[in-house]
Amino acid sequence: MSISSKNRSKIMNLLDPDEFRRQGHMIIDFLADYYENIEKYPVVSRVEPGYLSKCLPDSAPSDQESIETILHDIDQYIVPGLTHWQSPNFFAYFQTGFSIPGMLGEMLCSGFNVAGFNWFSSPAATELESLVMDWLGKLLDLPTSFLFSGHGGGVIQGNTCEAIICTLTSARDKILRRLGQDSITKLVVYGSDQTHCSFQKAARIVGIDPQNFRTIKTTWSTSFGLSPDSLRNVIYSDIDRGLIPLYLCATVGTTAITAVDPLTPLCKIANEFGMWVHVDAAYAGASCICPEYRKLINGVELADSFSFNAHKWLLTPLDCCCLWLKDPSALVKSLSTDPEYLKNEATDSKQVVDYKDWQLSLSRRFRALKLWLVLRSYGEHNLRNHIRNHCGLAKFFGELVVEDGRFEIAFPRHFAMICFRIHPSAVIDNMTIGHVLENRHGEAWKAEEVNRLNARLLEAVNASGRAFMTHALVGGIYAIRFCVGGALVTERHVAMAWKVVQEHANSVLASARHAKE
Repeated sequence: MSISSKNRSKIMNLLDPDEFRRQGHMIIDFLADYYENIEKYPVVSRVEPGYLSKCLPDSAPSDQESIETILHDIDQYIVPGLTHWQSPNFFAYFQTGFSIPGMLGEMLCSGFNVAGFNWFSSPAATELESLVMDWLGKLLDLPTSFLFSGHGGGVIQGNTCEAIICTLTSARDKILRRLGQDSITKLVVYGSDQTHCSFQKAARIVGIDPQNFRTIKTTWSTSFGLSPDSLRNVIYSDIDRGLIPLYLCATVGTTAITAVDPLTPLCKIANEFGMWVHVDAAYAGASCICPEYRKLINGVELADSFSFNAHKWLLTPLDCCCLWLKDPSALVKSLSTDPEYLKNEATDSKQVVDYKDWQLSLSRRFRALKLWLVLRSYGEHNLRNHIRNHCGLAKFFGELVVEDGRFEIAFPRHFAMICFRIHPSAVIDNMTIGHVLENRHGEAWKAEEVNRLNARLLEAVNASGRAFMTHALVGGIYAIRFCVGGALVTERHVAMAWKVVQEHANSVLASARHAKE
């Protein structure tokens, strides 16, 4: 039965080349204007919860709308609800990667729109990813055992949590195949109290008993890195209780204060007990393309897997978590599927990589394209300069902090982040003698007061819309995190951010003094 003339006239032309060019140019122009004017927006959105439902209809349109109308609504209603992560005044969290080649690579990925779950489904998607992961591994000076050329291999995951789930699943199954499925209740995983929360989430998903998740306390004595002695003591205690040490997640560049775990001694201890070691360098890993930072992952040769997020500091848009393994077969044994409808000669030949067996989902995007474009468009020298420039800007901010006697750097600087706060002496000196005497309850009270005022300072800075920062609470100290990572940030933006901090510190301290009088 043929389609009637009446119905044929209603069929949409879903990819008219001329219309694609016209609308594509409009989108590019819109984004170019957005970035040209991005500093004019308050960094943090000021909308109230539920704002968008008051601006847009409560159901989809019955007929088509023009791209002009849609872009108008994006400008009027969507942009005001954004926190502008690419603003040069964004110094919070760890920034997301951004660059022209990164965005164009993402466009190519969406444009080709292939689902490269196995080699046969799109050979270029698989082979480019394998190639790019070896390229990047060599830039990081990873041991050959992590590269395809050394019988290891790399894969692009969506995020760190996925990387940990995959490696933790591999470690779990490797043990259970030997000891039996019932042993899962005895498996124990280890990290520090500074390890990212995604590790705990991954452990729950993989089926680790919550009571067997070890969060080992860190202290000033080790700069809040995981102590090898503490790890060994906890492992011995678990073995005495009949438990089975399974997996250690060591971190290079923790989220709160960018602390660094000592990999070599930790890996040696874990290896004594046959544990899987994963090194999470989500933020800081990109810096290891610079020789002066590469030493911070010395010992990685003793680990089983290593990951970092190119979408944090390597100019690549979300999502692009790079994971390398010494023994990819462990991953494949845990995650492989072999349904009849995916059988093909290339897979049967055992000469290709089928990335569906290296990740959680079956389908996967052609993410290697954007990373490939970034590496080729900039090259290792420019990428190193990018990292070094940000570290230099963070150092500059730290110098500004030290110059103002009311402030201090709360934790040692690593990479491109400064953790600072109003100095305790500035808080106490700011109060009336009578108030201090009335509330003298020891050092704990003073610490609380210092933390409270620093929290007020951060709130005021962010409310101004002129800069955006976040905080950390480590060792009882509330510190403001100032992280340099935006592609557009310059010394001017860093200096302006410090001026904003000083202005609001004046107001916060004056307000506190007035309240006590």
